[in-house]
Amino acid sequence: MYSIEELIPIVNKAIDGHYNNRSPKRLYEPISYAMSAGGKRIRPILCLMACNVFSDDIYKALEPAIGLETFHNFTLLHDDIMDHADVRRNQPTVHKKWDENTAILSGDAMMIEAYEYFLNLPTEALRHSLKVFNQTAREVCEGQQFDMDFESISSVKIEDYLEMIRLKTAVLLAASLKIGSIIGGATSNDANLMYQFGIHMGMAFQLQDDYLDTFGDESTFGKKIGGDIVENKKTFLQISATEKNEQLMQELMQRTYKNNQEKISVITQTYRDLSIDKAAQNAILDEYKRAYEVLNSISVAENNQKELLKFLDQLKQRVF
Repeated sequence: MYSIEELIPIVNKAIDGHYNNRSPKRLYEPISYAMSAGGKRIRPILCLMACNVFSDDIYKALEPAIGLETFHNFTLLHDDIMDHADVRRNQPTVHKKWDENTAILSGDAMMIEAYEYFLNLPTEALRHSLKVFNQTAREVCEGQQFDMDFESISSVKIEDYLEMIRLKTAVLLAASLKIGSIIGGATSNDANLMYQFGIHMGMAFQLQDDYLDTFGDESTFGKKIGGDIVENKKTFLQISATEKNEQLMQELMQRTYKNNQEKISVITQTYRDLSIDKAAQNAILDEYKRAYEVLNSISVAENNQKELLKFLDQLKQRVF
């Protein structure tokens, strides 16, 4: 079994420099910039790990794994335009470094390129993998639309928020695992179980981000704490607090504060008073529990699952 540490340089070598010296420069230079901007490259690593659960040959999944990462970065280019984001991964976003038209066109090229990476698969694996990929691409768009819709809706239900993050975040992680499993020769049942494992892991991952944005340590979280509160963003914490005491939360959202830090402090304390921090912790741990249960039900030797368990444990350690 390949370790996570062994897979990272394999993925990096396949991605880094791929778009250098391609013409026209103004189309491909932003793609190279986006693909090498320091992301964790979780999706291709998961794809290779899933393939390795069922096969010793991970290289047959390498190109599709890079296709999944290319698609992920394509969505970020377009999301950043829609969100008017100036910075991603501590660097200027593509539409700020160049312009919106460049970001749109380079993103379009990345989407096309993502499909190219699947074309060398054997016919059956190609057919099943593209079916998963197409469904996932559509669902990610649906998740982004729900997220944008929530900005103009005064009240969002927890179940609607959970569905949004399933679509926007979890399905691509799940698809990476399922596609790797298909290429590795998994049975249909095991590939579906791997997908469910990815859904629960992805849900936990996004709920953790919600939690850590308010209750995390800035030095380890990697970005400023309290950004979601400042932006009045609808997260698991905000929606849960509103469902518990709508009048209080409306008052706090509409109040005028001396500065952002005061707003962060007041609302964070309100979350604690309403036990929202505990509710978020419980939701995260529940998703991890489900992920462990699904992974343990896959019909392979325990040794073949050890790297995925290690990966899950590493994610879980970010929690509190």
